[in-house]
Amino acid sequence: MSGKKVLLVENDTNDQANISKVLVESRHHVTTSGDGMSAFQEIARDNYDLIITELDLPRMNGLDLLRRIKELNRSLPVIITSANARVQDAVEAMKLGASDFLVKPLTLKMIEIITSRISNDLTDTDKGKSNGKFTIFTQNRQMIRLLQQAKEIADSQASVFIQGESGTGKELFARYIHHHSTRRNKPFVAINCAALPETLLESELFGHEKGSFTGALTRKKGKFEIADHGTLLLDEISEMDYHLQSKLLRVLQEREIDRVGGAVPIPVDLRVIATTNRDIAKRLEDGKFREDLYYRLNVIPFHLPPLRERSDDIPLLANYFIERYNRIDKRAVKGLTQQAMTSLLKMSWKGNVREFENIIERAVLMCEGDFVDEDDLCVTEKNTRTENVGYPYMPVLSLREMEKNSIFRALDHTNDNRTHAAKILGISVRTLRNKLNEYRNKMESQ
Repeated sequence: MSGKKVLLVENDTNDQANISKVLVESRHHVTTSGDGMSAFQEIARDNYDLIITELDLPRMNGLDLLRRIKELNRSLPVIITSANARVQDAVEAMKLGASDFLVKPLTLKMIEIITSRISNDLTDTDKGKSNGKFTIFTQNRQMIRLLQQAKEIADSQASVFIQGESGTGKELFARYIHHHSTRRNKPFVAINCAALPETLLESELFGHEKGSFTGALTRKKGKFEIADHGTLLLDEISEMDYHLQSKLLRVLQEREIDRVGGAVPIPVDLRVIATTNRDIAKRLEDGKFREDLYYRLNVIPFHLPPLRERSDDIPLLANYFIERYNRIDKRAVKGLTQQAMTSLLKMSWKGNVREFENIIERAVLMCEGDFVDEDDLCVTEKNTRTENVGYPYMPVLSLREMEKNSIFRALDHTNDNRTHAAKILGISVRTLRNKLNEYRNKMESQ
């Protein structure tokens, strides 16, 4: 497959030239950027199929760039590269949604793997193949019934409104509908309505004409035009500004858009799916969401159950994520101990499947044996359900594991600021650095 748009964010001129050369020879269209801030502005300004970014960048590092990209568009694939990779950097990158984390120097073979990843990922996205990427794994009766209903309405033109807590898989469910519709071979475009200010969101949705505002140097198509004949996902629609809600209502009614600064309406043909994790009834009552827009969007409603109400899916999801992170992190974990499974079943899962995936990913990385034990889960009192308030469930950890968990929690709490983390832990920065090197060396020797 060829002709995909790739943004390469790399401040080392030699690496930038070498990677660009291979990508161009693979017939991909490559744009380069030398720092994180410029790269994010470029991503907000144009549409890319893949981002490849160095971890250590001026103005905005790779992790911060990844975080902001995922706020803008969670489905955009991002690959992180680094010559000075730390274990916690790789863990954090995958937690934030990176597609891969590659350690420099990148060999020709590794760059070929990148191009292969582009082809495989984007082919699956465009054609909707059921390779697991957009498959919903469940054996829960309620979820199976919802999936059956989604298939039944997939070919209709009606708008869909998906409600559910954060992390329940609303975007995945929207993609499931798209991939079972007659629009499956057309674009699926997602935009997070909560990630952009009103002025930028309007331009992102409807596009703009050259010179329509300061910085509008060229004409730009909006998400509605890009998704023409396909599906547009309006993620977190309840956060959209009231003024834009009026404009969106007109698009849904008239099936045409007006670019910012444009003079001629542009017809569009697409399916609109909206999602929210907020109490939409409360937003309507408070006057923060238009009632007429709600009825226009809520033609086909779905409400996804939280993971705590589908605990029968936990063993299935655990095995799936263990297999996935075995592949990603080159591990050979065989499964969970009974004690670990019991711990998972006791948890309240406020972050739902997203939180569950993060814990399994971390457990695979922490596991030193063939099976994930409860010590590897790092389960704490605050995220564990218990009926006995006097004796909250807490796994028994070895002193070494308690030390390691405390260090990683301190780093998480301080956003990887080693000086602040060492102060919280009551140790020197040198001691902290030595401990991290010890953990990394042990993982690399396994």
